[in-house]
Amino acid sequence: MMLALGMFVFSLSTAAYQELQRQTEWRHASNNRIGAVPARQFLGRGDDTITLPGIILPELAGSALSLDAIRLMANTGKAWPMVEGTGRIYGLWVIESLSETKTLFFRDGTPRRIEFNLSLKRIDDDRIDLLGAGTAVGMNILRRLL
Repeated sequence: MMLALGMFVFSLSTAAYQELQRQTEWRHASNNRIGAVPARQFLGRGDDTITLPGIILPELAGSALSLDAIRLMANTGKAWPMVEGTGRIYGLWVIESLSETKTLFFRDGTPRRIEFNLSLKRIDDDRIDLLGAGTAVGMNILRRLL
């Protein structure tokens, strides 16, 4: 297991991401002053974004159904707990976007290569007590796919 987002597990047999890109912002308000540089005031943390670009090669590793599962999760509008394979807890995240590019097709149109890019935003304000909130919804989505 590389990473779990709710009940979806990123791995070689589902969807393996090639890198994990994280960007965290902090907000600072600016007020202009006469004869001096603008004054700055710290307003708090801004957006926290994770991007997971990856490749699925259905003949060798991964499944196209994995992206369908992620889309079903996103359709709920719920936040999902994210836990790294090492046990590190990232908090609650919403799925903001998922893009995919299919290439190298068989005669029937089945792709041999699927590149994807998943974008997530953190919403929990470090509230780890909310981590169990998405479990029941995640189980229902998995039941639909099976």
